[in-house]
Amino acid sequence: MHNAVRTVPAVALAALLALSGSPASASDMDREILRRLQALEENQKRLEAELAARDARIRELEQRQGLTGAEPAAPVAAPATPEPAVVAAAAPPAQEEPHFGRFQSMGRGFTLADTPNGDVNFSLWSYVRYLNQQGLDNDYTDSFGREIQVRTRDDLQVNKVNLTFKGWLLDPDFRYWFYTWTSNTSQGDSAQVVVAGNLSYRIDDMVDLGFGIGALPGTRSLRGTFPLWTKVDTRPMADEFFRPSYTTGVWSSGQLADTVRYKLMVGNNMSQLGVNATQLDGDFDTWSGALWWMPTTGEYGPNGGWGDFEHHEQLATTFGISATSSKEDRQSQPDTEDIENSQIRLSDGTVIFRPNAFNTDGRVNEARYRMLSLDAGMKYRGFNLDGEYYSRWVDDFSIEGDIPVDDLFDQGFQVQTGYMVLPRTLQVYLAGSKVYGEYGNPWDVAGGLNWYPFQSRQIRVNGELLYLEDSPVGYSSVPFTVGGNGTVLHTNLEMYF
Repeated sequence: MHNAVRTVPAVALAALLALSGSPASASDMDREILRRLQALEENQKRLEAELAARDARIRELEQRQGLTGAEPAAPVAAPATPEPAVVAAAAPPAQEEPHFGRFQSMGRGFTLADTPNGDVNFSLWSYVRYLNQQGLDNDYTDSFGREIQVRTRDDLQVNKVNLTFKGWLLDPDFRYWFYTWTSNTSQGDSAQVVVAGNLSYRIDDMVDLGFGIGALPGTRSLRGTFPLWTKVDTRPMADEFFRPSYTTGVWSSGQLADTVRYKLMVGNNMSQLGVNATQLDGDFDTWSGALWWMPTTGEYGPNGGWGDFEHHEQLATTFGISATSSKEDRQSQPDTEDIENSQIRLSDGTVIFRPNAFNTDGRVNEARYRMLSLDAGMKYRGFNLDGEYYSRWVDDFSIEGDIPVDDLFDQGFQVQTGYMVLPRTLQVYLAGSKVYGEYGNPWDVAGGLNWYPFQSRQIRVNGELLYLEDSPVGYSSVPFTVGGNGTVLHTNLEMYF
Protein backbone atom coordinates (compact mmCIF):
# COMPACT_ATOMS: atom_id res chain seq x y z
CA MET A 1 0.00 0.00 0.00
CA HIS A 2 2.81 2.40 0.91
CA ASN A 3 4.69 1.67 -2.40
CA ALA A 4 1.52 2.34 -4.39
CA VAL A 5 1.15 5.71 -2.77
CA ARG A 6 4.77 6.66 -3.54
CA THR A 7 4.42 5.90 -7.33
CA VAL A 8 1.59 8.39 -7.75
CA PRO A 9 3.84 11.47 -8.52
CA ALA A 10 5.86 9.63 -11.22
CA VAL A 11 2.77 8.36 -13.03
CA ALA A 12 1.19 11.78 -12.87
CA LEU A 13 4.36 13.46 -14.26
CA ALA A 14 4.49 11.13 -17.31
CA ALA A 15 0.85 11.78 -18.07
CA LEU A 16 1.29 15.54 -17.86
CA LEU A 17 4.35 15.51 -20.18
CA ALA A 18 2.44 13.49 -22.77
CA LEU A 19 -0.30 16.13 -22.78
CA SER A 20 2.01 19.16 -22.70
CA GLY A 21 1.27 20.36 -26.26
CA SER A 22 3.50 22.87 -28.17
CA PRO A 23 6.89 24.31 -27.10
CA ALA A 24 5.28 27.78 -26.97
CA SER A 25 3.27 26.75 -23.98
CA ALA A 26 6.14 24.89 -22.27
CA SER A 27 6.74 27.56 -19.62
CA ASP A 28 3.08 27.68 -18.58
CA MET A 29 2.87 23.91 -18.66
CA ASP A 30 5.99 23.57 -16.47
CA ARG A 31 4.44 25.79 -13.83
CA GLU A 32 1.20 23.79 -13.97
CA ILE A 33 3.10 20.52 -13.69
CA LEU A 34 5.05 21.76 -10.64
CA ARG A 35 1.82 22.96 -8.98
CA ARG A 36 0.17 19.60 -9.50
CA LEU A 37 3.24 17.71 -8.31
CA GLN A 38 3.30 19.74 -5.10
CA ALA A 39 -0.38 18.99 -4.53
CA LEU A 40 0.19 15.29 -5.14
CA GLU A 41 3.17 15.22 -2.74
CA GLU A 42 1.11 16.90 -0.02
CA ASN A 43 -1.70 14.41 -0.59
CA GLN A 44 0.84 11.56 -0.42
CA LYS A 45 2.17 12.81 2.94
CA ARG A 46 -1.39 13.01 4.31
CA LEU A 47 -2.16 9.47 3.17
CA GLU A 48 1.07 8.11 4.64
CA ALA A 49 0.32 9.82 7.97
CA GLU A 50 -3.16 8.29 8.02
CA LEU A 51 -1.73 4.85 7.21
CA ALA A 52 0.89 5.15 9.95
CA ALA A 53 -1.78 6.13 12.46
CA ARG A 54 -3.95 3.20 11.35
CA ASP A 55 -1.04 0.75 11.71
CA ALA A 56 -0.25 2.05 15.17
CA ARG A 57 -3.88 1.65 16.22
CA ILE A 58 -3.96 -1.92 14.87
CA ARG A 59 -0.82 -2.78 16.83
CA GLU A 60 -2.34 -1.29 19.99
CA LEU A 61 -5.55 -3.28 19.57
CA GLU A 62 -3.60 -6.47 18.85
CA GLN A 63 -1.55 -6.01 22.01
CA ARG A 64 -4.68 -5.41 24.11
CA GLN A 65 -6.31 -8.55 22.74
CA GLY A 66 -3.13 -10.59 23.03
CA LEU A 67 -3.06 -11.35 19.28
CA THR A 68 0.63 -10.57 18.80
CA GLY A 69 1.89 -12.67 21.67
CA ALA A 70 2.16 -9.66 23.98
CA GLU A 71 0.95 -10.02 27.54
CA PRO A 72 -2.73 -8.97 27.75
CA ALA A 73 -3.79 -6.38 30.26
CA ALA A 74 -4.56 -7.81 33.71
CA PRO A 75 -8.22 -7.97 34.70
CA VAL A 76 -9.52 -5.54 37.30
CA ALA A 77 -10.95 -6.62 40.46
CA ALA A 78 -10.29 -8.86 42.37
CA PRO A 79 -9.03 -9.06 45.56
CA ALA A 80 -6.56 -11.79 44.87
CA THR A 81 -3.16 -11.59 46.51
CA PRO A 82 -0.41 -10.81 43.96
CA GLU A 83 2.77 -12.82 44.09
CA PRO A 84 5.68 -10.83 45.57
CA ALA A 85 7.72 -11.21 42.37
CA VAL A 86 4.89 -9.74 40.34
CA VAL A 87 4.61 -6.80 42.68
CA ALA A 88 8.35 -6.14 42.48
CA ALA A 89 8.28 -6.23 38.69
CA ALA A 90 5.30 -3.94 38.34
CA ALA A 91 5.85 -0.90 36.12
CA PRO A 92 5.89 2.52 37.79
CA PRO A 93 2.56 4.38 37.82
CA ALA A 94 3.55 6.77 35.05
CA GLN A 95 3.95 3.89 32.59
CA GLU A 96 0.55 2.29 33.29
CA GLU A 97 -2.44 3.19 31.18
CA PRO A 98 -5.60 3.88 33.26
CA HIS A 99 -8.95 2.52 32.14
CA PHE A 100 -12.30 4.19 32.60
CA GLY A 101 -15.90 3.12 32.15
CA ARG A 102 -15.39 -0.62 31.69
CA PHE A 103 -18.37 -2.76 32.71
CA GLN A 104 -17.46 -5.71 34.89
CA SER A 105 -19.34 -8.70 36.26
CA MET A 106 -22.67 -8.20 37.98
CA GLY A 107 -22.30 -6.61 41.38
CA ARG A 108 -19.02 -4.84 40.54
CA GLY A 109 -20.69 -2.44 38.14
CA PHE A 110 -18.66 0.07 36.11
CA THR A 111 -15.00 0.93 36.61
CA LEU A 112 -14.69 4.67 37.17
CA ALA A 113 -10.92 4.50 37.58
CA ASP A 114 -8.32 1.74 37.39
CA THR A 115 -4.76 2.72 38.30
CA PRO A 116 -1.69 1.01 39.81
CA ASN A 117 -2.56 2.68 43.14
CA GLY A 118 -6.15 1.51 43.34
CA ASP A 119 -9.49 1.43 41.58
CA VAL A 120 -13.00 2.84 41.98
CA ASN A 121 -16.07 0.87 40.92
CA PHE A 122 -19.67 2.02 40.96
CA SER A 123 -22.75 -0.20 41.14
CA LEU A 124 -26.46 0.43 41.58
CA TRP A 125 -29.42 -1.61 42.76
CA SER A 126 -32.99 -0.35 42.71
CA TYR A 127 -36.53 -1.40 41.94
CA VAL A 128 -39.98 0.04 41.38
CA ARG A 129 -42.80 -1.77 43.19
CA TYR A 130 -46.56 -1.70 42.76
CA LEU A 131 -48.14 -2.97 45.99
CA ASN A 132 -51.80 -3.89 46.52
CA GLN A 133 -52.78 -4.93 50.05
CA GLN A 134 -56.52 -4.44 49.57
CA GLY A 135 -57.04 -8.17 50.09
CA LEU A 136 -55.97 -7.97 53.77
CA ASP A 137 -58.37 -7.72 56.70
CA ASN A 138 -58.70 -4.21 58.14
CA ASP A 139 -57.80 -5.25 61.69
CA TYR A 140 -56.53 -8.16 63.77
CA THR A 141 -56.71 -9.29 67.38
CA ASP A 142 -53.47 -10.19 69.17
CA SER A 143 -53.10 -13.08 71.59
CA PHE A 144 -54.10 -10.85 74.54
CA GLY A 145 -57.42 -9.83 72.98
CA ARG A 146 -56.32 -6.36 71.88
CA GLU A 147 -57.81 -5.27 68.53
CA ILE A 148 -55.32 -3.46 66.28
CA GLN A 149 -56.05 -1.69 63.00
CA VAL A 150 -54.23 -2.76 59.84
CA ARG A 151 -53.55 0.10 57.43
CA THR A 152 -53.57 -1.38 53.94
CA ARG A 153 -51.94 0.18 50.88
CA ASP A 154 -52.45 0.42 47.13
CA ASP A 155 -49.57 2.44 45.66
CA LEU A 156 -46.52 2.62 43.40
CA GLN A 157 -43.09 3.34 44.90
CA VAL A 158 -39.45 3.57 43.85
CA ASN A 159 -39.02 1.31 46.83
CA LYS A 160 -35.27 1.39 47.42
CA VAL A 161 -32.09 2.79 45.84
CA ASN A 162 -28.64 1.52 46.75
CA LEU A 163 -25.59 3.38 45.34
CA THR A 164 -22.28 1.62 46.04
CA PHE A 165 -18.64 2.64 45.56
CA LYS A 166 -16.07 -0.08 46.10
CA GLY A 167 -12.55 -1.06 45.16
CA TRP A 168 -9.02 -1.26 46.58
CA LEU A 169 -6.36 1.26 47.60
CA LEU A 170 -2.54 0.89 47.51
CA ASP A 171 -2.75 -2.88 48.01
CA PRO A 172 -5.32 -5.05 46.16
CA ASP A 173 -5.93 -6.86 49.45
CA PHE A 174 -6.97 -3.63 51.20
CA ARG A 175 -10.54 -2.94 50.06
CA TYR A 176 -13.31 -0.47 50.76
CA TRP A 177 -17.07 -0.71 50.32
CA PHE A 178 -19.26 2.37 50.93
CA TYR A 179 -22.89 2.84 50.03
CA THR A 180 -25.91 5.08 50.27
CA TRP A 181 -29.01 3.03 50.94
CA THR A 182 -32.43 4.66 50.70
CA SER A 183 -35.85 3.34 51.62
CA ASN A 184 -38.16 5.64 49.70
CA THR A 185 -41.29 4.25 51.36
CA SER A 186 -40.04 6.15 54.43
CA GLN A 187 -39.92 9.54 52.68
CA GLY A 188 -39.60 12.28 55.28
CA ASP A 189 -38.52 9.93 58.10
CA SER A 190 -35.02 9.84 59.53
CA ALA A 191 -34.97 6.19 58.48
CA GLN A 192 -35.12 7.03 54.78
CA VAL A 193 -31.36 7.23 54.10
CA VAL A 194 -28.41 5.28 55.46
CA VAL A 195 -24.80 6.09 54.52
CA ALA A 196 -22.53 3.29 55.65
CA GLY A 197 -19.76 0.92 54.63
CA ASN A 198 -16.73 -1.05 55.72
CA LEU A 199 -13.02 -1.65 55.20
CA SER A 200 -11.44 -5.08 54.81
CA TYR A 201 -8.05 -6.70 54.45
CA ARG A 202 -7.47 -10.14 52.99
CA ILE A 203 -4.59 -11.98 54.67
CA ASP A 204 -5.09 -15.21 52.73
CA ASP A 205 -7.86 -17.51 51.51
CA MET A 206 -8.72 -18.45 55.09
CA VAL A 207 -8.73 -15.02 56.77
CA ASP A 208 -10.37 -11.93 55.32
CA LEU A 209 -10.85 -9.32 58.06
CA GLY A 210 -13.63 -6.72 57.89
CA PHE A 211 -14.34 -3.61 59.98
CA GLY A 212 -17.48 -1.46 59.86
CA ILE A 213 -21.14 -2.04 59.08
CA GLY A 214 -21.78 -5.67 58.18
CA ALA A 215 -24.46 -8.36 58.23
CA LEU A 216 -24.60 -10.71 61.19
CA PRO A 217 -24.60 -14.11 59.41
CA GLY A 218 -27.51 -15.50 61.46
CA THR A 219 -29.49 -16.83 58.50
CA ARG A 220 -28.64 -17.68 54.89
CA SER A 221 -30.17 -14.43 53.62
CA LEU A 222 -27.49 -12.57 55.62
CA ARG A 223 -24.51 -14.50 54.21
CA GLY A 224 -23.94 -12.15 51.27
CA THR A 225 -26.70 -13.61 49.07
CA PHE A 226 -28.54 -10.29 48.66
CA PRO A 227 -29.99 -9.30 46.20
CA LEU A 228 -29.86 -12.61 44.29
CA TRP A 229 -33.08 -13.91 45.82
CA THR A 230 -36.04 -15.57 44.14
CA LYS A 231 -38.23 -12.83 45.59
CA VAL A 232 -37.39 -9.16 45.00
CA ASP A 233 -36.00 -7.72 48.26
CA THR A 234 -38.42 -9.85 50.31
CA ARG A 235 -37.69 -12.71 52.65
CA PRO A 236 -40.28 -15.33 53.59
CA MET A 237 -42.14 -14.30 56.74
CA ALA A 238 -40.34 -16.77 59.06
CA ASP A 239 -36.88 -15.57 57.97
CA GLU A 240 -37.95 -11.98 58.64
CA PHE A 241 -39.26 -12.96 62.10
CA PHE A 242 -36.20 -14.87 63.36
CA ARG A 243 -33.21 -13.17 61.74
CA PRO A 244 -30.74 -10.64 63.17
CA SER A 245 -29.65 -7.74 60.93
CA TYR A 246 -26.78 -5.30 60.23
CA THR A 247 -24.55 -3.77 62.87
CA THR A 248 -21.11 -2.22 63.36
CA GLY A 249 -18.43 -4.73 64.23
CA VAL A 250 -15.44 -6.77 63.16
CA TRP A 251 -15.49 -10.08 61.31
CA SER A 252 -13.42 -12.73 59.64
CA SER A 253 -14.50 -14.80 56.64
CA GLY A 254 -12.89 -17.15 54.19
CA GLN A 255 -12.38 -20.73 53.03
CA LEU A 256 -11.52 -23.50 55.46
CA ALA A 257 -11.33 -25.96 52.55
CA ASP A 258 -12.21 -25.98 48.85
CA THR A 259 -15.87 -26.66 49.64
CA VAL A 260 -16.20 -25.11 53.13
CA ARG A 261 -16.64 -21.41 53.97
CA TYR A 262 -17.28 -19.50 57.17
CA LYS A 263 -17.97 -16.07 58.65
CA LEU A 264 -17.60 -14.99 62.29
CA MET A 265 -18.63 -11.54 63.53
CA VAL A 266 -18.68 -9.59 66.81
CA GLY A 267 -20.82 -6.44 66.88
CA ASN A 268 -22.62 -3.75 68.84
CA ASN A 269 -26.17 -5.16 68.78
CA MET A 270 -28.39 -7.28 66.55
CA SER A 271 -29.69 -4.35 64.43
CA GLN A 272 -27.93 -0.97 64.53
CA LEU A 273 -29.14 0.87 61.41
CA GLY A 274 -31.29 3.67 62.82
CA VAL A 275 -29.79 3.39 66.35
CA ASN A 276 -27.27 5.97 67.54
CA ALA A 277 -24.25 5.20 69.71
CA THR A 278 -25.75 6.66 72.91
CA GLN A 279 -28.68 4.22 72.65
CA LEU A 280 -26.43 1.15 72.75
CA ASP A 281 -26.23 -0.74 76.05
CA GLY A 282 -22.47 -0.26 76.44
CA ASP A 283 -21.60 -3.96 76.16
CA PHE A 284 -19.83 -5.32 73.09
CA ASP A 285 -21.47 -8.73 73.39
CA THR A 286 -23.25 -9.53 70.13
CA TRP A 287 -21.75 -12.37 68.11
CA SER A 288 -22.81 -14.42 65.12
CA GLY A 289 -21.23 -17.18 63.07
CA ALA A 290 -21.99 -19.29 60.02
CA LEU A 291 -20.39 -22.36 58.46
CA TRP A 292 -21.52 -23.76 55.12
CA TRP A 293 -20.44 -26.70 52.99
CA MET A 294 -20.93 -27.12 49.21
CA PRO A 295 -19.83 -30.73 48.72
CA THR A 296 -20.68 -31.51 45.10
CA THR A 297 -19.41 -28.51 43.10
CA GLY A 298 -17.68 -26.29 45.66
CA GLU A 299 -20.01 -23.39 44.79
CA TYR A 300 -23.71 -22.55 44.77
CA GLY A 301 -24.00 -19.93 42.06
CA PRO A 302 -23.22 -16.19 42.36
CA ASN A 303 -23.30 -15.07 46.01
CA GLY A 304 -24.81 -18.47 46.91
CA GLY A 305 -28.21 -16.99 46.10
CA TRP A 306 -31.55 -18.61 45.33
CA GLY A 307 -32.67 -19.89 41.92
CA ASP A 308 -30.69 -21.70 39.21
CA PHE A 309 -30.49 -18.93 36.63
CA GLU A 310 -27.01 -20.20 35.68
CA HIS A 311 -28.39 -23.69 34.83
CA HIS A 312 -26.07 -26.07 36.68
CA GLU A 313 -25.29 -29.12 34.55
CA GLN A 314 -23.90 -30.84 37.64
CA LEU A 315 -25.93 -31.08 40.85
CA ALA A 316 -24.92 -28.23 43.18
CA THR A 317 -25.64 -28.59 46.90
CA THR A 318 -25.19 -26.52 50.05
CA PHE A 319 -25.57 -27.22 53.77
CA GLY A 320 -25.16 -24.55 56.44
CA ILE A 321 -25.47 -23.79 60.12
CA SER A 322 -25.65 -20.35 61.77
CA ALA A 323 -25.86 -19.16 65.38
CA THR A 324 -26.35 -15.73 66.94
CA SER A 325 -26.42 -14.38 70.49
CA SER A 326 -27.02 -10.83 71.69
CA LYS A 327 -27.95 -9.03 74.88
CA GLU A 328 -30.53 -6.41 73.88
CA ASP A 329 -32.23 -3.56 75.67
CA ARG A 330 -35.23 -1.47 74.70
CA GLN A 331 -33.12 1.60 73.85
CA SER A 332 -30.95 -0.29 71.35
CA GLN A 333 -33.89 -1.54 69.27
CA PRO A 334 -34.39 0.21 65.90
CA ASP A 335 -37.69 1.77 64.91
CA THR A 336 -40.00 -0.37 62.78
CA GLU A 337 -39.29 1.78 59.70
CA ASP A 338 -35.50 1.77 59.98
CA ILE A 339 -33.72 0.10 57.05
CA GLU A 340 -33.31 -3.68 57.42
CA ASN A 341 -34.60 -3.35 60.99
CA SER A 342 -35.08 -6.38 63.21
CA GLN A 343 -37.00 -6.35 66.50
CA ILE A 344 -37.57 -9.13 69.02
CA ARG A 345 -41.27 -9.92 68.75
CA LEU A 346 -43.76 -12.40 70.12
CA SER A 347 -45.21 -14.67 67.46
CA ASP A 348 -48.36 -12.49 67.34
CA GLY A 349 -46.23 -9.50 66.27
CA THR A 350 -45.93 -7.74 69.64
CA VAL A 351 -42.52 -6.11 70.23
CA ILE A 352 -41.44 -7.42 73.63
CA PHE A 353 -39.91 -4.09 74.72
CA ARG A 354 -43.10 -2.05 74.24
CA PRO A 355 -44.94 -0.94 77.38
CA ASN A 356 -47.58 -3.42 78.53
CA ALA A 357 -46.41 -5.94 75.91
CA PHE A 358 -47.83 -8.91 77.84
CA ASN A 359 -51.00 -7.02 78.86
CA THR A 360 -49.72 -6.60 82.42
CA ASP A 361 -48.18 -3.65 84.20
CA GLY A 362 -44.74 -5.06 83.47
CA ARG A 363 -42.15 -3.89 80.98
CA VAL A 364 -39.08 -5.67 79.61
CA ASN A 365 -35.96 -3.49 79.71
CA GLU A 366 -33.35 -6.11 78.73
CA ALA A 367 -33.38 -9.60 77.25
CA ARG A 368 -30.97 -12.12 75.78
CA TYR A 369 -31.63 -13.25 72.18
CA ARG A 370 -30.19 -16.53 70.91
CA MET A 371 -30.99 -18.08 67.54
CA LEU A 372 -29.91 -21.15 65.57
CA SER A 373 -30.61 -21.88 61.90
CA LEU A 374 -29.93 -24.88 59.67
CA ASP A 375 -30.19 -24.62 55.88
CA ALA A 376 -29.83 -26.88 52.85
CA GLY A 377 -30.34 -26.51 49.12
CA MET A 378 -29.85 -28.02 45.66
CA LYS A 379 -29.68 -26.69 42.10
CA TYR A 380 -29.80 -28.70 38.89
CA ARG A 381 -30.57 -27.68 35.30
CA GLY A 382 -32.71 -24.68 36.17
CA PHE A 383 -34.41 -26.25 39.21
CA ASN A 384 -33.77 -25.28 42.82
CA LEU A 385 -35.08 -26.47 46.16
CA ASP A 386 -33.98 -24.69 49.34
CA GLY A 387 -35.08 -24.91 52.97
CA GLU A 388 -34.14 -23.47 56.34
CA TYR A 389 -35.08 -24.30 59.94
CA TYR A 390 -35.01 -21.74 62.78
CA SER A 391 -35.14 -21.93 66.57
CA ARG A 392 -35.00 -18.92 68.90
CA TRP A 393 -34.67 -18.49 72.65
CA VAL A 394 -35.34 -15.21 74.49
CA ASP A 395 -34.58 -15.13 78.23
CA ASP A 396 -32.52 -13.46 80.98
CA PHE A 397 -35.11 -10.68 81.26
CA SER A 398 -34.58 -7.46 83.18
CA ILE A 399 -38.07 -6.10 83.87
CA GLU A 400 -40.13 -3.44 85.64
CA GLY A 401 -43.28 -4.79 87.25
CA ASP A 402 -44.46 -8.27 86.27
CA ILE A 403 -44.60 -10.33 83.08
CA PRO A 404 -46.10 -13.85 82.82
CA VAL A 405 -43.02 -15.62 81.40
CA ASP A 406 -39.38 -16.26 82.31
CA ASP A 407 -38.32 -17.23 78.78
CA LEU A 408 -39.65 -17.65 75.25
CA PHE A 409 -39.01 -20.36 72.67
CA ASP A 410 -40.16 -20.22 69.03
CA GLN A 411 -39.24 -22.28 66.00
CA GLY A 412 -40.15 -22.32 62.32
CA PHE A 413 -39.06 -23.00 58.78
CA GLN A 414 -39.10 -21.72 55.22
CA VAL A 415 -39.05 -23.54 51.85
CA GLN A 416 -38.42 -22.08 48.39
CA THR A 417 -38.44 -23.84 45.03
CA GLY A 418 -38.26 -22.61 41.46
CA TYR A 419 -37.69 -23.65 37.87
CA MET A 420 -36.38 -21.80 34.83
CA VAL A 421 -39.16 -22.61 32.35
CA LEU A 422 -37.21 -20.75 29.66
CA PRO A 423 -33.46 -20.82 30.40
CA ARG A 424 -32.13 -17.39 31.41
CA THR A 425 -35.53 -15.85 30.59
CA LEU A 426 -38.52 -17.06 32.63
CA GLN A 427 -38.66 -18.55 36.12
CA VAL A 428 -41.66 -19.75 38.15
CA TYR A 429 -41.36 -20.17 41.93
CA LEU A 430 -43.18 -21.08 45.13
CA ALA A 431 -42.19 -20.06 48.66
CA GLY A 432 -43.69 -20.58 52.07
CA SER A 433 -42.85 -20.39 55.76
CA LYS A 434 -44.36 -20.98 59.20
CA VAL A 435 -43.64 -19.94 62.78
CA TYR A 436 -44.50 -22.23 65.68
CA GLY A 437 -44.65 -19.78 68.58
CA GLU A 438 -45.91 -19.42 72.11
CA TYR A 439 -48.32 -16.68 71.01
CA GLY A 440 -49.58 -17.98 67.68
CA ASN A 441 -48.57 -20.01 64.62
CA PRO A 442 -48.50 -17.59 61.68
CA TRP A 443 -47.62 -18.68 58.13
CA ASP A 444 -47.35 -17.43 54.56
CA VAL A 445 -47.23 -18.86 51.02
CA ALA A 446 -46.33 -17.12 47.75
CA GLY A 447 -46.22 -17.92 44.06
CA GLY A 448 -44.56 -15.78 41.43
CA LEU A 449 -42.83 -15.26 38.10
CA ASN A 450 -39.44 -13.74 37.26
CA TRP A 451 -38.92 -12.52 33.69
CA TYR A 452 -35.40 -11.56 32.53
CA PRO A 453 -36.05 -9.69 29.24
CA PHE A 454 -32.33 -9.36 28.37
CA GLN A 455 -31.42 -12.90 29.53
CA SER A 456 -29.34 -11.32 32.27
CA ARG A 457 -29.78 -10.86 36.02
CA GLN A 458 -29.23 -7.12 35.56
CA ILE A 459 -32.90 -6.49 34.69
CA ARG A 460 -35.81 -8.43 36.19
CA VAL A 461 -39.60 -8.10 36.05
CA ASN A 462 -41.31 -9.86 38.95
CA GLY A 463 -44.92 -10.57 39.86
CA GLU A 464 -46.02 -12.31 43.06
CA LEU A 465 -49.25 -13.27 44.79
CA LEU A 466 -48.77 -13.65 48.55
CA TYR A 467 -51.11 -15.07 51.20
CA LEU A 468 -50.56 -14.16 54.87
CA GLU A 469 -52.01 -15.73 57.98
CA ASP A 470 -51.56 -13.41 61.00
CA SER A 471 -48.15 -12.08 59.96
CA PRO A 472 -45.96 -11.29 63.02
CA VAL A 473 -43.68 -8.93 61.05
CA GLY A 474 -43.94 -6.11 58.56
CA TYR A 475 -43.00 -2.55 57.66
CA SER A 476 -43.50 -0.26 54.67
CA SER A 477 -40.66 -1.51 52.43
CA VAL A 478 -41.86 -5.14 52.46
CA PRO A 479 -45.21 -6.41 51.09
CA PHE A 480 -46.46 -7.85 54.39
CA THR A 481 -47.65 -5.95 57.45
CA VAL A 482 -47.94 -6.87 61.14
CA GLY A 483 -51.23 -8.69 61.70
CA GLY A 484 -51.77 -9.12 57.96
CA ASN A 485 -54.36 -11.74 57.15
CA GLY A 486 -55.32 -12.26 53.49
CA THR A 487 -53.83 -11.75 50.04
CA VAL A 488 -51.23 -9.29 48.76
CA LEU A 489 -50.30 -8.65 45.12
CA HIS A 490 -47.08 -6.91 44.15
CA THR A 491 -45.10 -6.45 40.93
CA ASN A 492 -41.53 -5.20 40.65
CA LEU A 493 -39.10 -3.88 38.05
CA GLU A 494 -35.56 -4.41 39.36
CA MET A 495 -32.19 -3.20 38.08
CA TYR A 496 -28.82 -4.39 39.43
CA PHE A 497 -25.32 -3.87 38.10
